[in-house]
Formats: sequence, structure tokens, C-alpha cells
Amino acid sequence: MHKLLIVGSGGHAKVIIDMLKEAGEFELIGCVSKEPLQQEILGFPILGDDSVLPQLHTRGINHVFIAIGDNARRAEIMRSVTKMGFEIVNAISKYSHISTSVRLGRGIAIMPGVVINVDSVIEDNAVINTGATVDHDCLVGAHSHIGPGCNIAGNVSIGQGSFLGVGCNVIPKINIGEWTVIGAGAVVINDLPGYAKASGVPAKIQDIGGK
Repeated sequence: MHKLLIVGSGGHAKVIIDMLKEAGEFELIGCVSKEPLQQEILGFPILGDDSVLPQLHTRGINHVFIAIGDNARRAEIMRSVTKMGFEIVNAISKYSHISTSVRLGRGIAIMPGVVINVDSVIEDNAVINTGATVDHDCLVGAHSHIGPGCNIAGNVSIGQGSFLGVGCNVIPKINIGEWTVIGAGAVVINDLPGYAKASGVPAKIQDIGGK
């Protein structure tokens, strides 16, 4: 059984740890964290901050999961640990349903209650959070985060790094640009550009700016 390190120690990491423990495919050895006073999470030790990662890799800990909710930070860490030579694994709840034709990248979190239907693509480092649904022929871009209870209809494309807040709904054939943030409860009925902030029913653009 491969030893596995978790990067992160917050609430998101708790859910990931719980899922990985249930799956039983890896030996969880602990977490790295930026919280200076934190000593453990769910009984697993905090082994230090990000600076200890190269040392842990040389000790033969070669598998990692990045359990951080912030998309930009998660993308940054993925690039870093990949350069160090870590193998990034997926964390997929046994209480999710994923069609056999779905294509999955690496470093993906798929939480309990998620449904992902036929011929969808989930790219590297994406998070599909609790109870979200992704229907057929969708593309969920790298480093994006689909919040709890979101419903994504068929043939939707979500650009890398985008964040959909709790309970968003997206109608079929919508394109959402990269690094766009959509507020909780929004209903998306029109395409949205990249680097936008949108909210409301129907969703309207509130701002367009940089990452």
C-alpha cells in the first residue's frame, strides 16, 4: 500500500481524509499545513509546512493529494509538487456515481452524492463538491470547483479555475470562461466570459477583471 501525504489541513482536507480512509487504497501518513499551531487533523499529524515536501519525497513518500479549496492556490501547489516528482492521486467517494465513459484527470476530488453522467470530462485538480451533478457531455476544466448542490446540465463547458458557488444551476450548452466566479444560487442561462464575477437569477455579470 502506497504512503499518501495530504497538502492542506482545513475543512476541505477533513472531507478528503474521510473519503480516502473509507477507500482504503493508501496509507495516510499525515498532512502539511501553513497553520503554525495546528498539530493534527482527524488523528493524523501535521508534519510541517510546504517546505518539508522535498524531504518527505526523498524519504519515499511519493503520493500526494492537494486538499485545498482555493483554486489558484491548489493550481500553484499542483505545479510545485509535480516538479518535485510526486504522483498526484484522485480522491473519489464511494458514495458518488460516475459513468464508465467519464474521463478523469489527476488530483480530482469527487465528494459524496456527486453524479457525473456519460461522456463528460473532468480535468486535473478539479473539485466536484458534495451532492453536485454534472450531466452528459460536459467539460469541467482544470483547477475548477463545482460547489455543493450545483446542477450542471448537458453539454456545458466550464473553463479552468472557475468557481461555482453553492446551489448554482447551469442550463444546457452554456460556456463559462476560465477563472470566472459565480455566486451561490445563481442560474446561468447565458454564456459567461473568462475572469468575470456573476450572480443572481438569472446570473448577470457584476465585474470583469484579472485572476
